[in-house]
Amino acid sequence: MSDPAALSILTGSAEGPVIVLTEALSFWGGVDPASGRIIDVHHPQHGACLTAAVVLLPTSRGSCSGSGVVLELALAGKAPAALLFSEAEDVATLGALVAGEMFARPMPVLRLNRAAFATLEAARFARVTPEAIEAGEVAIPVVPPQERALALTDRDRAVLDGADGAGAAQAMRILVAMARQQGAAALTDVTCAHIDGCIYAGPANLVFAEAMEKLGARVRVPTTMNAISVDRANWQEQGVAPGFGDPAARLADAYVRMGCRPTFTCAPYLLENAPGYGEPIGWSESNAVIFANSVLGARTAKHPDFLDLCIAVTGRAPRVGPYVDSERQARLVIDIDAPEGAGAALWPLVGYLAGEIAQDRIPLLTGLAEAKPGRDDLKALCAAFGTTSAAPMLHIEGVTPEAGTERPAEVPRFRISRADLASGWRRLNDGPEAIDLVAIGSPHASLEECRALAAALADGHAHAEVSAIITAGRQVIAQAEREGIRARLSARGVAMVPDLCWCSITRPVFPETARTVMTDSGKYAHYGPGLSGCAVRLGTLEDCVTALTEGRAPPRLPDWLA
Repeated sequence: MSDPAALSILTGSAEGPVIVLTEALSFWGGVDPASGRIIDVHHPQHGACLTAAVVLLPTSRGSCSGSGVVLELALAGKAPAALLFSEAEDVATLGALVAGEMFARPMPVLRLNRAAFATLEAARFARVTPEAIEAGEVAIPVVPPQERALALTDRDRAVLDGADGAGAAQAMRILVAMARQQGAAALTDVTCAHIDGCIYAGPANLVFAEAMEKLGARVRVPTTMNAISVDRANWQEQGVAPGFGDPAARLADAYVRMGCRPTFTCAPYLLENAPGYGEPIGWSESNAVIFANSVLGARTAKHPDFLDLCIAVTGRAPRVGPYVDSERQARLVIDIDAPEGAGAALWPLVGYLAGEIAQDRIPLLTGLAEAKPGRDDLKALCAAFGTTSAAPMLHIEGVTPEAGTERPAEVPRFRISRADLASGWRRLNDGPEAIDLVAIGSPHASLEECRALAAALADGHAHAEVSAIITAGRQVIAQAEREGIRARLSARGVAMVPDLCWCSITRPVFPETARTVMTDSGKYAHYGPGLSGCAVRLGTLEDCVTALTEGRAPPRLPDWLA
């Protein structure tokens, strides 16, 4: 093993008790920005408080919105003293970068080699300086960041110098700083962008957006917007408190004034202008990034919140990761023992388990081609994969466009057996039998999914004590309205809500009395307990219908796993 050493990513000084996280962490849905505590009930260190601590962790995972949570923690005085990663990391790093660059709240970020990480795991207290990490009698040298050669065009330099105004200059400064820490040799043009930072995680998101707008930032490429945190047109009538609804609406409006299109969907690939194969784009939102790379064959890194706006304003992105051919190749193979006749619930389950295995590596999944997954199946798989993995894409042999016909040689090989599938299902399906709320649309439901639920409920009606909500994009809801699907669902007690998604929904739109939730989303089954404080169970569509009509859904294996 080499001598302990640390690479400075964002320099600075800090000290505090050492907290060691044994798994990667999604700051969005995993950390409460008001307290600094880990709220992800599936994380081994659930309940630990990160405030003022020197936090050691492998890397981040899951949501691109984690950068917003890090900035929120910094502005509220609840941030870690320093973040020490053992692997490459972008999302939390970008939040710390913005905190220091724009708001004078610096937070040291370092990358440790294995020896340094192992040394500090046993420490109780550590002091970080630009030169060393000190823990008791141990002093680990800090290597300053290398001055990487980042080739900027004359146009890039002009934007940096203010040719397009102060907002574009600020965006380019953040973009260049991130590109350098990522090791990019150059920037690349993008044809479009998708903004995830419009979700209101707290005042920090609004402060950033309004600061950029005040500087005159305007998007240069067509830019869509993710789901926001309120139904923009109806939040007052829904009883949302002005203290939350007003800043959430102001945040969305700030991005619209900067030129973003108010699509308000976390599934931009369902829109009519989805990008094509090989197209370089600048998307944020983990499920959308993974779907775009994997299923559409477009090219985008998993850009953190705030960097998404910088890319939209400049039309440029760091040329690293999935923008580069060699970085799109599979680094491991996962063989799936898929049961015959498996239903739609197979896909979120496979994505969730594959993400746990892959961690930050791009996998090739085999054994799924005969199941002939459709677009919604792949949507569910990509979303669940992005929940447990930090990888920006995956390949499915015989299904996705870049999987190829030859399996990669000399890479690790894993297997997800039927026993593994059953064990994973029990873990996500565990909880009370009585159900208060059925949650559909995480990511946003497609028109086909709305039709399927309406058909499954043809002869049923919601139980008096059960609520049901579908979140979907405006274009899907408009088409459901035209086809009469929305009216049919409403007559059976199912509400369709635009603009927001389950990962941003709040009470009272999320029913005040709900304590146990049934969902068909692997993503929400993971994040839901921490975000809502409720028990959240993964179920099949049939389970969701049973829960909705009978008020109960006993924990069970799907027929194809039993």
